[in-house]
Amino acid sequence: MDDVLTGKALKISPKIRIITLSDRASAGEYEDLSGPEIEKLLIAEFKATSWRITVERVLIPDEAAPLKQEIERATKEGVDILFTTGGTGIGPRDITPDVVGPMLDREIPGIMEFIRMKHGERLPSALLSRSVAGTMGEMLVFTLPGSVKAVREYIAEIQRILPHSLLMLRGIDSH
Repeated sequence: MDDVLTGKALKISPKIRIITLSDRASAGEYEDLSGPEIEKLLIAEFKATSWRITVERVLIPDEAAPLKQEIERATKEGVDILFTTGGTGIGPRDITPDVVGPMLDREIPGIMEFIRMKHGERLPSALLSRSVAGTMGEMLVFTLPGSVKAVREYIAEIQRILPHSLLMLRGIDSH
């Protein structure tokens, strides 16, 4: 990876927000595991660069209004990368892509299609994920499933495109 992508040429400090959607975790019935897992994986990934990330986690029920409010708050506060976890399946309470999709300025379908195909071959239920990715202004947005295993699989692929994507959104040529 060249100096621009590793952050050696630039001091970059992305603000990351992780929104976990879970009725039961938000009610205190069990601990949110997927949000902390995303945070742990991102911190480990960026540790090797000069990019200094800040991460905030939010826990809300599987409801459209609080999700929309949190996304609008992230936009106003200049968050660079927004992850959601949970609510991407086909269950009756799985509303995340339905809320996030219309809010995107640009969809980035390739990354989620790739992840579904890669893991769907081994585990056909992975093809039921409705995860979406895209941009809202200069903020990257990724909606991930709620399982820790799925979070690990998705983050492994997303991490490969994060630095380049952030630079592209800001018009920085890293080629």
